[in-house]
Amino acid sequence: MDARTPPEPFADPASTADGRPQLDHSEIRTILIGVMLAMLLSALDQTIVATALPTIGLAFGDVANLPWIVTAYLLTATAVTPLTGKLADIYGPRPVLLAGIGLFLVGSVACALAPGMFWLVLARALQGIGGGGLISLAQTIVGVMIAPRERGRYQGYFAAVFISSSIAGPVLGGFFAEHLHWSLIFWINVPLGILAALMSERALRRLPPHHHKHRIDLLGALLMASATVALLLALSWGGARFAWLSMPVISLIGASVLLWSLFGVRVATAEEPLLPLSVLGNQVVRTGVVAAAFAMGTLIGLSIEIPLYLEGVMHLTASQSGLALIPLMAGVVVGATGTGRAMARVIHYKRIPIFGLSISIIALGVLTLVATGLHVGVLVVLLGVAGIGLGTVLPVSTVAIQNAVPLAQIGTATAAMNFFRSLGGAVLTAGFGALVIGMAGGQSGGLGERLLLHHGDDRMLATAFQWVFGAAALALVGALIAVLIMEERPLRTSVHATPVMD
Repeated sequence: MDARTPPEPFADPASTADGRPQLDHSEIRTILIGVMLAMLLSALDQTIVATALPTIGLAFGDVANLPWIVTAYLLTATAVTPLTGKLADIYGPRPVLLAGIGLFLVGSVACALAPGMFWLVLARALQGIGGGGLISLAQTIVGVMIAPRERGRYQGYFAAVFISSSIAGPVLGGFFAEHLHWSLIFWINVPLGILAALMSERALRRLPPHHHKHRIDLLGALLMASATVALLLALSWGGARFAWLSMPVISLIGASVLLWSLFGVRVATAEEPLLPLSVLGNQVVRTGVVAAAFAMGTLIGLSIEIPLYLEGVMHLTASQSGLALIPLMAGVVVGATGTGRAMARVIHYKRIPIFGLSISIIALGVLTLVATGLHVGVLVVLLGVAGIGLGTVLPVSTVAIQNAVPLAQIGTATAAMNFFRSLGGAVLTAGFGALVIGMAGGQSGGLGERLLLHHGDDRMLATAFQWVFGAAALALVGALIAVLIMEERPLRTSVHATPVMD
């Protein structure tokens, strides 16, 4: 890779054009800590609930509707992400971030005080509305105040927050539910959220102005949200509540296709659509979104399904399987952080994820071939290697997309990337789960997967995971192709510099 002397990280004279003093390092550090705490709220809440679900079901005497505690949050959080990005482009990220934290905290308190399952599900949906855009808003704020060439190192920090929450969330959720009270998984959000708001509010006032005249396409937002909800419901219910080829699932998929088609017409005809054609038509955005969706979807899918392999095939305990999964997550942190730092010093930054994805594909290919007779030590090493390669995609895709759009569209582009990453995670998780159940002969849904641990055939389950690892490798091939096709535009050294357009 070609070396290059990095510029001054925050030397951006244009940022003081409005008369505001330029941000110094301590102010930037304060803003980053605040937005990372906000990001932690959203990321932690997606994982901390899982291990507490059985306890909540027993407390309310309602096990049948437990999946809705997760599904309600996923539906609203994913659906509002693009709208959050648009609002950030109109009003600036500060008021949108604070409003998101506020809604999230109200939803958290409502969850903790919920008298029954119905009210808990409604409160989780409210939580999702507030928390859905926190991750993309955090990335947008970094995009507003730090030049693209220096931005990668901070995207690596955000990746570390996300992965840390994936490791700590299940542990905290299980501890609170078993030894204290399940409501603490929601009460813990209150001090974290207040601290995030206080740390961000004053410092974010010093950001360069980021207000742009846009209109909110309410019809487009409604169509996109409805299409997303229909698709996610189909993926949540397929193989769990209903068979994949049942009428309810087919109807939901058909409705989603129709609504997405109408959304496409709206994008093409609206004066100012929710996702402008200038963003969707940007070559870097198109390919970067695909790469991010495949990479993040593979990571989420593997992190959910691999514990079944560890417990069902390798006969590890639940706690041992959690420890064995750490190398995958830690590898992502190492890959993302190292790549982010390297992007400030190299010209051909695409070479990093090309190499990283290649080694990930090889590692998953080895797992595909030897999944039936693998030693746990070898598995851990291969998962770590795959994680490092996966991690290289995250900062490159984010920074490349933000670098390719004007400042007025950075919130919209970042939100679109996070939206499709969430969709990628939902689709690939459902696909991996269907492979496990179908190949191992289990029952439909998460309960069927758990029954495989106790009543399934080890050899059949190992064979099923050969297909899962193979599917994961193919998904990363898709990510690699997208990175290869993506234009490698020079990273701007100023926040306000005009990007190179198509």
